[in-house]
Amino acid sequence: MGQESAHIVRSYEQELEQLRSMMARMGGLVERQTSQAVAAIADRDENAAGIAADLDPQVDALERDVEAMVIRILALRSPVAGDLREVVSALKITGDMERIGDCAASIARRSLRAELVASRISLSGLRSMGRLVQDNLRRAIDAMSQRTPDLAREVWQSDTAVDELYNAMFRELVTYMMEDPRNIGPCTHLLFIAKNLERIGDHATNIAERVYYTATGEILPVVRPRGGFSGQGS
Repeated sequence: MGQESAHIVRSYEQELEQLRSMMARMGGLVERQTSQAVAAIADRDENAAGIAADLDPQVDALERDVEAMVIRILALRSPVAGDLREVVSALKITGDMERIGDCAASIARRSLRAELVASRISLSGLRSMGRLVQDNLRRAIDAMSQRTPDLAREVWQSDTAVDELYNAMFRELVTYMMEDPRNIGPCTHLLFIAKNLERIGDHATNIAERVYYTATGEILPVVRPRGGFSGQGS
């Protein structure tokens, strides 16, 4: 291999590593955002709500940086096979991560609503759902960083449990609203929060699907595991 060819290969590898590094940073940010958003509502932590909202512009900026890097690699390097799958999947994965950040910021903002802060409605179901969603997201990001298809498939299979928790919360909150009209305000906010958590779980599953495809070249079944009744839809 000539000196110029070797230089091109090294530069290409450096660009791929830079792309992976940006995605790992973005993954770490949305993990932290989600964690802070869950703490904001579950622990009524106003400081955590502020952190979750403040991280959103950083997530958005990284998505733009990844998009620019992907366009550069596609234009200048003409990747093929596994490299092409990785580069194209990066766009889709960062899109999911950006939407996770939006959901987390929305949860954080709603957690500060006065009628919700003053409410005595039990948050135990929300805490359980938050822990499960955080765990699935963490494992999806780990699968992405480590390029581990088996872990990605585990996350994909775990989405059913998130759906089931959401469905249970939906029924419980509707019951509270029917029992006492004063619960309508706070329960409406909790329904939106639960839906945002369910969406974060869906985006984590999307990431897992992309990681599995990138690593194996195979597509997981189109119909993913679901948890029965889906409330307001997904």
